[in-house]
Amino acid sequence: MAGNPDALGRDIVAGSPLRRRLRISRRSFLRGLSATIAVPATAQLLAACGDQLYTSGNLVLASPDHPVKWPLSTKVPMIEPGLTPEPGSTLKIYNYADYIGPGVIKAFTKLYDVKVTVSTFNDTDEALTKIASGAVDFDLHFPSYDQIGKMVAGDLLRPLTHEYITNIDNLWPQFKNPWYDQGWQYSVPYTVYNTGIGWRNDLIDFDVSALDNPYDVFWDPANRGKCAVIDDWHTTMSMVLLRNGIRDVNSGRVADLEVIRRDLKAMSEATDPRVTITMYNDLPAGQYSIAMMWGGDAVNAQYYLPKGVPAEVLSYWWAEDGLGLVDNDLMVLPAGGENPVAAHFFINHMLDAAMASRNFGYIGYQPPQNSISPESVVADGYMTEGLVAAAVRPDDFETSPRLLELDPVVDAEWHNIWQEYKASG
Repeated sequence: MAGNPDALGRDIVAGSPLRRRLRISRRSFLRGLSATIAVPATAQLLAACGDQLYTSGNLVLASPDHPVKWPLSTKVPMIEPGLTPEPGSTLKIYNYADYIGPGVIKAFTKLYDVKVTVSTFNDTDEALTKIASGAVDFDLHFPSYDQIGKMVAGDLLRPLTHEYITNIDNLWPQFKNPWYDQGWQYSVPYTVYNTGIGWRNDLIDFDVSALDNPYDVFWDPANRGKCAVIDDWHTTMSMVLLRNGIRDVNSGRVADLEVIRRDLKAMSEATDPRVTITMYNDLPAGQYSIAMMWGGDAVNAQYYLPKGVPAEVLSYWWAEDGLGLVDNDLMVLPAGGENPVAAHFFINHMLDAAMASRNFGYIGYQPPQNSISPESVVADGYMTEGLVAAAVRPDDFETSPRLLELDPVVDAEWHNIWQEYKASG
């Protein structure tokens, strides 16, 4: 889908709904991969500091408290430095639909005389199945950070040759040594985003952000028929924990999971929210007035408002007190790619400050560039003051909870509760 460049050269999208936001299964692929790691078939209930835990006990997972430096693959070597892309070759990208701006692709093809094709997937189950099959030769893939561990373990990624990626210095410093990939041996960040609440301030008579606990809007019967939550098990279930002041959004504690089960049921009874991923289209259209949203989708919602409706009718809140999620997506090189040199050059191209800003204008999801700040995104016209809470700061990654890869048994229990909730609706 083509974008129309504005005065700043950004690709601005309007028209049909974006398909790329099919994140419904962005973490569900982990369940399918769990067969690659030996774990017991049934959960053990272990006593730990008085808390009962669901755990298999056999899987070590990367987290901010347990950073991991993955070993370099012995089967998929790094490329040598000093090479250049072959003119006329084809770079094959594998990504969500509409999650990269056509303008930045066109600029790359002109610079290096390399063709670029973009193949898309609807969810990460599909993506990983294809990559793991060895039957595809994609050069560049865009996963989230909670996928990297098992992809490395399965020799599905090529280690990066840092000499090609000189624009890494344009990024926030923490991404030079992220906890999920110490030394950025396999990945560089693509986008950062938070998860909060968006609303049409012209359709409701209160300010969500002014409530003592804004999450309560989804449990207030007065909002019945006016709400939507994200159709992503981990994201929405985590919101339940955060509402209760529980920061461990990857908990395996039996008590915490019972809080989720209880409150999902109560939410369904109180407001019966729509469970969807199309908030960026439905909220501005007025199909409902309050929605749990990814920040990038709140930004995109500006371009889906009915003609003549100003962007100022959209508001967005994110919990700055450590009770709001932040996440990021990555760029990685699949092991089967046949053009890894061009892939390295493309990563560096996407880390260029001008290209990253142009891409931001198309996809609505912020790159972690030093040149972009909450103040600049308003001044440069990316979003209104009412949406500025969707802008992510480097410090947010130091203070906010993260959705992590779960132990397979814990993952299964979370999914059981989510399936119960959706079935009851």
